Amino acid sequence: MLDEPAKPQPAIPPLPANACLLLIDMQQAIDQPCWGARNNPDAEQQVARLLAAWRERGMPVVHVRHMSTEPDSPYRPSQPGNDFKPESLPLPGERVIEKQTNSAFVGTALEAELRAAGSGTLVVAGVTTNNSVEATVRMAGNLGFNTWLAQDACFTFGRTDWNGRYWPADEVHALALANLDGEYASVTAAAQVLAALP
Repeated sequence: MLDEPAKPQPAIPPLPANACLLLIDMQQAIDQPCWGARNNPDAEQQVARLLAAWRERGMPVVHVRHMSTEPDSPYRPSQPGNDFKPESLPLPGERVIEKQTNSAFVGTALEAELRAAGSGTLVVAGVTTNNSVEATVRMAGNLGFNTWLAQDACFTFGRTDWNGRYWPADEVHALALANLDGEYASVTAAAQVLAALP
């Protein structure tokens, strides 16, 4: 485990009414046992809370779906893993962006659509913290979006590094957040996001 004390969750200034909730790869593929041990077992419930609050206010939501081109990927289209998880199933009329790389901005219309809608503020949640979430958040920051990452509405899995050391999911998650916070995004908690909604 990391020795540093947990960082306090920053208060969020009031979010604009057009702040976009960006949900990354919340698909059934992520439930496959091949991924290993995960962290944040309540992440789906936190995503559902955010999604309900956005819908209640009529604020913009974008669901990102990974459409893998790898033949053995559980994210490949036309199989159950490609379907959205029930906690974050898009409603009719909610925007779904399909991607084939880690970042939701690469090869998609996401940036153009956000700019056309005037959505300069993003709240990001989804999976995995150190992969598609991190790739998307880095690009969002570089593109100038005011980005908030709800850390308890994300999760990841344990990883073995090049030296053969195994890093538990909590540590992989924490290090990914540390890479992002203050440079590409502001890391916070779902409760703080909800408290900042108009």
